Parts: sequence; structure tokens; C-alpha cells
Amino acid sequence: MSLDLNAINSNYSNYNTDTASTSAGKLEETLKSDLSEATEEELMGVCKDFEAYFIEQMFKAMQRMVPESEDNTSASTKQLRDYYKEQMNQSFAEQASENGGLGIAQVLYEQMKRNYGME
Repeated sequence: MSLDLNAINSNYSNYNTDTASTSAGKLEETLKSDLSEATEEELMGVCKDFEAYFIEQMFKAMQRMVPESEDNTSASTKQLRDYYKEQMNQSFAEQASENGGLGIAQVLYEQMKRNYGME
């Protein structure tokens, strides 16, 4: 079984440009939509998605503060590393949000319930 780095690199390049715009775009589209008819579970889901996105952005900002070592790895290896780092950030952020997170989802949920008269 051989590993074709060019094929993986090509797939990653497409994924990388699509993911950043897609996850933020979907979240923005959902938040701009009329959620007045949403159930409490759907509303909490949107709030958790927002919190997960916020946490993911925090992780990325923290990682940018850590200096990277000067290694002689190939461009495709660096892209693969970046891809898996992105996947790890998303996974950690989703898990953090599902397990209580920072409390942003709960506060946002309560505010949205008041705004939509769901109390």
C-alpha cells in the first residue's frame, strides 16, 4: 500500500479553502435566519455551534503565539500537519462546547429565549 502525498495534498488544498468559509458561513447563515420558530433544542444547538466556533478561533489564536520550529519538511508534509491540526482544533472545540464549554452557549441561549419570547 503506497501513500500518494500529491493526491492527499490536492484533497487537502480543496478542503482547506472550503472548510474555513463553509463552517463560518453556515454558522453566520444560521444565526441570521429567523429562529423564532425553532425548538429549544434547536436553539441550544445553534448556541453550542457558536461556542464551538468561538473556542476553535481561540485555539488557533493561541497556536499562532507559539513559535514554530524551523524544520526541513516538505510542503506537502506541512500541509498534512496543518490539516490534522485543523481537524484536532475542530474536534477539541466541539467536545469542549458539548461538555459545558465556557458558558457562552448557555448565556446566549437564555438571551435568545428572551428575545424570541420563548420563556
